Amino acid sequence: MRRTIFEDVHDDFRESVRGFLTREGVPHTEAWEAAGLVDRSFWTRAAEQGLVGFSAPEEFGGAGLDDFRFNAIVDEEAAYTGLAGDNLNLTNDIVAPYLLDLTDDEQKRRWLPGLTSGEDVWAIAMSEPGAGSDLRGMASKARWRGDHYALSGSKTFVTNGIQADAVIVAAYVERDGVDGLGLFAVRAEQDGFQRGRKLAKVGRRAQDTAELFFEDVAVAEADVIGAPGEGLRLLMRNLPQERLSMAVTAVAAAERALEVTLEYARTRNAFGKPIGSFQNSRFELADMATEIGVARVYVDQCIDAHRRRELTPVEAASAKLWTTELQFSVMDRCLQLHGGYGYMEEYEISRMWRDSRVTRIYGGTSEIMKEIVGRSLGL
Repeated sequence: MRRTIFEDVHDDFRESVRGFLTREGVPHTEAWEAAGLVDRSFWTRAAEQGLVGFSAPEEFGGAGLDDFRFNAIVDEEAAYTGLAGDNLNLTNDIVAPYLLDLTDDEQKRRWLPGLTSGEDVWAIAMSEPGAGSDLRGMASKARWRGDHYALSGSKTFVTNGIQADAVIVAAYVERDGVDGLGLFAVRAEQDGFQRGRKLAKVGRRAQDTAELFFEDVAVAEADVIGAPGEGLRLLMRNLPQERLSMAVTAVAAAERALEVTLEYARTRNAFGKPIGSFQNSRFELADMATEIGVARVYVDQCIDAHRRRELTPVEAASAKLWTTELQFSVMDRCLQLHGGYGYMEEYEISRMWRDSRVTRIYGGTSEIMKEIVGRSLGL
């Protein structure tokens, strides 16, 4: 179906984004996967192109594009072009809202110019070895010492953790009159901050993912994001956009997989004719095209609702649940239609297949999404 949520300005932006990613990102896929991270020079060029922190006001180096449709375009084009790494959607969709919506003017002046220029790479550290989707299970502590907080704990599965210049860390606050989590901005050069392993993953190999350790890291009150003790509420506040971002990427990735597989089905012959001419192949492709089309309509409605500030946490959870499950199903069926070649690294579908598996886990597992939706039904 024809998409109706975008205007001419969005179409122009999409063309610019696709051209940049095709020129500056896609040719480096193999090198970035081998290195286990995206080169910082790409990040700097992306910032120069206006693709990093573009929702920030112009006075801080952004473009003032506070319209999630622009975010969705970047996410989609990253999937359509096959860009490796999650740097753009992590920064624009997940990290930026913390620095834009939860900071005071002084913090904005200190932090936003570095983000929008590409000088500073940011990460957010929530998950711990003993606490993933269960945010209340965190063991990290921030103890008040009279004039600063002493932050201690360990985090894992931190995207951008190896290259991060600054990290937003969630930890329980130990201070009189405060009961709950806090969000703390930590610079990589601070005493007590240490990077652990760059984690070896099944997929998304170009995206650096790390363990991080904090031992009595001194965090000034000026580096606390939001009110101490309100951290859980603030984390939950930003989760709908995070999950919508994942849904946008999941549908776009499924669309790309279908496109790749249709081309293969037209050109690969078996028993003297294209494999797409066999009834089973046509039926599989027809099912996928229909399922993806239905998901696209729902996600577009979620994008439109979010830009109007009307997207609910339940709707975002539903979108994340449905689209990521669909994404992996599509990737698996597309790989099957490629036959043995689908399992070869030289074919794009193999990377898409292994990269898609984690989407049903991060940002809240499918099981957690079902729990959120289920509770909304009064169960």
